[in-house]
Amino acid sequence: MAENGHANRGPSRRTLLIGGGAGVGLIVAWSLWPRTYMPNLTAEEGESIFGAWIKIGTDGHVTVAVPQAEMGQGVFTALPQIVADELGADWNREGVEAAPLNPLYANPLAASILFEVALGALPEDWQRGHATRSSLMLTGASTSIRQFEEPLRIAGASARIMLCKAAARRWNTDWQSCGTADGKVIHGDTRIGFGELAAEAVKEKPPSPVLLRGGEENRLTGQPLPRLDVPAKVDGSINYAGDIRLPDMVFAAVRQAPPGATRLTKYDGQAADRVRGIFTKVRTDTWIAAVANNGWAAERAVEAMNPQFAVEGEPVNSDSIDAALTTALDGAGNRVASAGDLSAVFKDARVVTGEYRVGLAAHAPLEPMTATAYYDNGRLSLWLPTQAPGLARAAAARAAGVSEDRVVIHPMMGGGSFGAKLEHAVAEQAAVLARQVERPVQLTWSRSEDLAHDRFRPAAAARMTARLDDKGAIMGWLAKIAAPASGRELASRLLGGDLIASASLALGSSDPSAVAGAVPPYAIPSYAVDHHPADIGVPTGYWRSGAHSYTAFFTESFIDELAHVAGIEAHSFRMALLGDNVRLARCLTTAAQLGGWQGGVPGSGQGIACHAFRNSYIAVMAEAHIGSDKKVKVERLVAAVDCGRIINPDLVRQQIEGGLIFGMAAALGGATGFTENMADAQRLADLGLPTLADCPDITVELIGSGSDPGGVAELAVPPVAPAIANALQASTGVRFRRLPLLSDAS
Repeated sequence: MAENGHANRGPSRRTLLIGGGAGVGLIVAWSLWPRTYMPNLTAEEGESIFGAWIKIGTDGHVTVAVPQAEMGQGVFTALPQIVADELGADWNREGVEAAPLNPLYANPLAASILFEVALGALPEDWQRGHATRSSLMLTGASTSIRQFEEPLRIAGASARIMLCKAAARRWNTDWQSCGTADGKVIHGDTRIGFGELAAEAVKEKPPSPVLLRGGEENRLTGQPLPRLDVPAKVDGSINYAGDIRLPDMVFAAVRQAPPGATRLTKYDGQAADRVRGIFTKVRTDTWIAAVANNGWAAERAVEAMNPQFAVEGEPVNSDSIDAALTTALDGAGNRVASAGDLSAVFKDARVVTGEYRVGLAAHAPLEPMTATAYYDNGRLSLWLPTQAPGLARAAAARAAGVSEDRVVIHPMMGGGSFGAKLEHAVAEQAAVLARQVERPVQLTWSRSEDLAHDRFRPAAAARMTARLDDKGAIMGWLAKIAAPASGRELASRLLGGDLIASASLALGSSDPSAVAGAVPPYAIPSYAVDHHPADIGVPTGYWRSGAHSYTAFFTESFIDELAHVAGIEAHSFRMALLGDNVRLARCLTTAAQLGGWQGGVPGSGQGIACHAFRNSYIAVMAEAHIGSDKKVKVERLVAAVDCGRIINPDLVRQQIEGGLIFGMAAALGGATGFTENMADAQRLADLGLPTLADCPDITVELIGSGSDPGGVAELAVPPVAPAIANALQASTGVRFRRLPLLSDAS
């Protein structure tokens, strides 16, 4: 990934603000930066490269370059399926490989969501341009299909036309009379395989614009084709970062400064030296690592060192986090969204209020942070799973003291992420270790280290206020939400070397991403959403569905409360408020019908919630009660989903089912408290995650839609917790306003 593939290089970002003042420098730089880029795929023997996305071998195999990280979500299947559909390929001969680092594979849509607070001040076309020029290859925010469907369809259609042209020359006919299917070009009864034509076809030129297949011709879109990554995962032939083995490789374990700590103060190096297999120790101000000839010895050695770190200020505890949220909620906030005249609606009126809280949530993917690094002759190679390879490369280069063009990233499969692998601290540490020990080094964070130094889904609090009219309709709505400015934190950590992002971050303190999803999807004439920034003393980051994971809990729990105040059944109450939101209304009705909705009457144990997210819509009905063991038992989850046009329904179902379980885990556990600057959770067992025995009966209904594809991977997470909380209210008569449910302060 060392090559950027620029057609011409233009100025670097460091020159952006130089010359005649920042404004002039910005304009000059914008005018000089390249607009076109060259692909940098590499071909194996017998392969022909068709642009930036497709390779076809003489044996007829088709390989698609995928710029998104495969973390289990199925992107290594969905994106090649789009190409195969337009190309007319044989799915049994379709393959996939990770795309190299190149501006052509940038994901401006993910950049605009993940780094809204840093790039949002730029005009939209400048945001896209900056993301592209910066090679911001990003996986996240449910953007893979939405960002890459169009370029992949164009790539597939272009290759199809080029193959048809090559075949038409052989047959002395019009290429437009040719078609493709099952990896062959077809003209009447004559057929010829892609492999036989590929070398000739790459010399052809596709028309502009490229004509895509019509609706009736789309053979593969919407089909539940088997995943391309499953066979290798089943037989164990696929490599993860922890599987990398290089000659003369050593293994490392690390201990890092806890939140609030400033520097390493002492450690017992002699105790580490007594561990058999220890090779050396490497320390910085904020972490210390033991390097050994095996991973077990490295972990024992770093544990024996018992490193101590100096801590400044008051220690971080669960109580201090709660106090920080309360202080922020009672203080000044930033208005993020509004409509109508809320002050007039609330003046001298009786209002309904409710307060809610959520705790810190851990990512806890199956695979902890892992990276393998090798520094040789001035070049640094890194093997790691990453959702942001360009940013990881830049961070590793800075840490190792080399230029970015001397760093090569080998992106690996990821064993889950949920946003955790946007972070690149492990890449920086591995780079430093490789430079120090001058041997290949594999660094793996222990499970306790992975949990202790997670960039958590932030704790948050909400004070919700609404006014109902005499018929039960909501006239006014105010959501005051206290939460850390996680978007600013994320952008500062990941885009620290980006001058445009740094300048944008310096312009203000508002963070709309901290309250994303808080605008209710209902037709409320007057509403406002305020963000109250809270300094909780714990690093936070992007967690599956971002702020939607807690704003949906606040909104849909409060809607349920308002329905009770109005004396209206919860489903009907929502339906009356939806206005012209037909897609969400259909989801609500479908979920209620499939689930056998009884109106959420006392004792029914049924609750319902809905959410609009990334151009997709979902409603979830839950059945739950509190068992004799004082634990929440979720018996059923029914989800109705409208996510637009579907590429592969099996992948969508997998993501919705996984999201439902993920959301249930966050509702019932998945959180950690803090004691003296350390996370209380040290093992997966400490998170109270659901086991197979805890999993409810799940029904997922995919609603057909002609709309463009919406986000799926995170869609099911936000509405699960409020649906379960609302079900518990129907079961027990008690309103639970804190996540995890049944936590001490409920």
